[in-house]
Amino acid sequence: MGKVHVVDHPLIQHKLTLMRDIATPTQTFRQLLNEIGMMLCYEVTRDLPTEPVEVETPLGRTMKPQLSGKKLVFAPILRAGVGFLDGMLELVPAARVAHIGLYRDPVTLQAVEYYFKAPSDVAERLVIVMDPMLATGHSAIAAISRLKERGVHDIRFVCLLAAPEGLATFQAALPDVPVWTAAIDDHLNDHGYIVPGLGDAGDRIYGTK
Repeated sequence: MGKVHVVDHPLIQHKLTLMRDIATPTQTFRQLLNEIGMMLCYEVTRDLPTEPVEVETPLGRTMKPQLSGKKLVFAPILRAGVGFLDGMLELVPAARVAHIGLYRDPVTLQAVEYYFKAPSDVAERLVIVMDPMLATGHSAIAAISRLKERGVHDIRFVCLLAAPEGLATFQAALPDVPVWTAAIDDHLNDHGYIVPGLGDAGDRIYGTK
């Protein structure tokens, strides 16, 4: 699958199975997404650059690694992508946050932008774009294309579930952008939902259905 990383850690897969269950309540679903987001954050940031710095421990001085360069940016795609945000900020509290508001037209299934706000120097930072579902791929492509218009060149995409069709569309449009996901499901249905999936992630996060 090229630049697609499937994070198959047993704890992630266990929590994902709980999220798939239709009987899982909103509060539990939200908490599980937060926990998985934190675990995925470990993986997507595994190769962040570091530089040696001198520190004094209770027993002496030593040179040890510390993150280098500008602080990264988390960019959730509204609204469901926000479900990842708290868990990732727990790990990287100094990160900047961009917000990209998109909704999917129910007829064309194309992404329509309604909001965009990012740090002024976003082009100089690593940007991690987040959305629980990579279904048709249109929202992810629209969000990342918008960032590229702002000059961003170092982008990674994180999702909970992906459909093969969405991954193919995404990679054809954005071959330079790597993807991290917890699972690749079977297919999309006629309404553009991932099967077996877990339903509408936004509705299940916020209890709006």
